[in-house]
Amino acid sequence: MTDWDDRFASGDYPRAPEPSAVLRSYEPAIPDGRALDVAAGTGRNAVYLAEAGYAVDALDASREGLSIVRERAAECGVADRIETIQADASTYGFPTETYEVVAMSFFHALDRFADLTESLAPGGYLFVEGHLRSADATPSGPSDDRYRYAANELLRAGLGLTVLYYDETTEERPGDRRRATARLLARRSHGGRQTYPPRPDEGDGGDEGVAQRTDE
Repeated sequence: MTDWDDRFASGDYPRAPEPSAVLRSYEPAIPDGRALDVAAGTGRNAVYLAEAGYAVDALDASREGLSIVRERAAECGVADRIETIQADASTYGFPTETYEVVAMSFFHALDRFADLTESLAPGGYLFVEGHLRSADATPSGPSDDRYRYAANELLRAGLGLTVLYYDETTEERPGDRRRATARLLARRSHGGRQTYPPRPDEGDGGDEGVAQRTDE
């Protein structure tokens, strides 16, 4: 078993974390079809997207995490919409032009960004969020800055797409678990004249998730 298998099995990691708020807010603008949740964990985004009507591939290296995804999917009545894939997201061969939406929360794998982009169908949406380096103390997340985005690093990675939303922010959380986060939502589309969904109101960001899954 991996360390994440142990964490998922012990209950140290939330069994049913909230889906990412930015993804939830923009979902009505995303075309129907197939979705991929990269480093799905216990199904933060996978279960939400299945409930929204997508056929979801939930990919994670942890057998225990994917077991919880399947249990949650059954509890929510969407087991037939989620396919679990046990694989390492840092080496997995992503299919090309397959998904209307790809989500990756709190898994640091910038070297796979081009592959994630290629896995989008034309007009598909990519949502990525992760821990951010900060000059202020941020107890939530990895202690090693290698697994945190530098300022504007995630934004630069997404500039080959149409960027619809980007932010870098610090969030106060219960138990003094302050977190610095970068979030990007972008569309695989091109041209100097495009259509744009309205920017929805956004609630608080989601929770943790990590080619390192980053700690909460």
